[in-house]
Amino acid sequence: MTATAPQPWLAAADGLPAGFRFGAATASYQVEGAAREDGRGESIWDRFSHLPGNVVNGDTGDVACDHYHRWTDDLDLMVSLGLESYRFSIAWPRVQPDGRGPLNARGVAWYRRLVEGLLERGIEPVATLYHWDLPQARQEAGGWAVRDTALRFAEYADSMASVLGDVVEGWITHNEPWVVAFLGHAHGRKAPGIRDWPTALAVSHNLLLSHGLAVDALRARVPDTPVGITLNLNPMRGEPEAAALMDAHQNRWFLDPVLRGTYPAEMIEAYERVFGALPVNPEDLDVISRPIDFLGVNYYNPTYVRASSEAPLGASTYAPRGALTAMGWPVDASGLHELLVRLRADYGDLEIWITENGAAFDDEKLVDGVVEDPSRVAYLSSHLEALRRAAREGVNVKRYHAWSLLDNFEWEHGYDKRFGIVRVDYETQERILKRSALWYRDHIAATRGGGA
Repeated sequence: MTATAPQPWLAAADGLPAGFRFGAATASYQVEGAAREDGRGESIWDRFSHLPGNVVNGDTGDVACDHYHRWTDDLDLMVSLGLESYRFSIAWPRVQPDGRGPLNARGVAWYRRLVEGLLERGIEPVATLYHWDLPQARQEAGGWAVRDTALRFAEYADSMASVLGDVVEGWITHNEPWVVAFLGHAHGRKAPGIRDWPTALAVSHNLLLSHGLAVDALRARVPDTPVGITLNLNPMRGEPEAAALMDAHQNRWFLDPVLRGTYPAEMIEAYERVFGALPVNPEDLDVISRPIDFLGVNYYNPTYVRASSEAPLGASTYAPRGALTAMGWPVDASGLHELLVRLRADYGDLEIWITENGAAFDDEKLVDGVVEDPSRVAYLSSHLEALRRAAREGVNVKRYHAWSLLDNFEWEHGYDKRFGIVRVDYETQERILKRSALWYRDHIAATRGGGA
């Protein structure tokens, strides 16, 4: 790993609320590797990625960034960048291979070493219980389409709080349940690769139910530790009617039950019109809407939509003109400001943590030991300024986690898409700083009054 002298950060360092922390995020299957070591069970992503045609180049997370073996160096890397918070996820099959029953002591011990290592370095550990790697044994028992998985998830949450609750400083139940439900079960692009809308709708409800049950379990074990859920949220732009429909489908279908205890009525009507009666027990909404301490927000871009007679719900997305990331997503920091202000206006003064924000670019140019990635620097700079603007307008945003600390296994895109502020050479596992990492380091230092 090669570093250069700090670069001055020129933007103003004001506007952040007391207690605000800068950090970065990763996810277990995307970085850990060690897929068959120390008693880890098979996950749905192990199974999905090994089936030909599901992932670009036939890539898998078998090795990924080898974080399982290189975690101490990676934690030292976080220190060198001045990170104050680290959001990671626990691989359910690593700590409970079958998704029920006894814990795997070796898996639990690894996460305890990781969390204690963070604390020793002065970095806040934020643990996500579910970032998409369901134990394959649970999938074979019905997966998220059956209510029993929600009950097993609550037991898993209780178990993790019992063994890590004294050291973890923030808990997130789920990462992006919309993706799990609809991209995994309606469109089949992510594990477990199912293409059935009624199944996806049942999954969406059971995920939310499992969230509420997990909140109860965590509260019982660690009542003073913040608990939240992370949703992927996108401001909708384009044709007004289509945009309103897609906002209800992607954003409000999860926001409203968690924060208001109701599903959007217009979305229930739309789903039932197209797919038939929904498997939703209204009594579950009391559990789903258990109070949370913060809302985790993953923001990457606004979504542009228009009417489409060929789409299941009558609306489809498209890429607008202008700057796009390597994922084909528009670069538009105003969407983050718009989203944060909207959340405050619609749902009150809830605490918000940005749990993911970043961009993939084709940034392979190495100059004097640093990967030059000016597009990512510009992306991070503009989005942090949008965050500051929202904070100055009264939005209670308390965390910012850049996605991602490391280049990693980007799900069905394999290793072709690089989101990291640190480059990973997958052949050697060398970590190489990108300009964005150095910029972020200096941004943090300047904000804290210790800039160059």
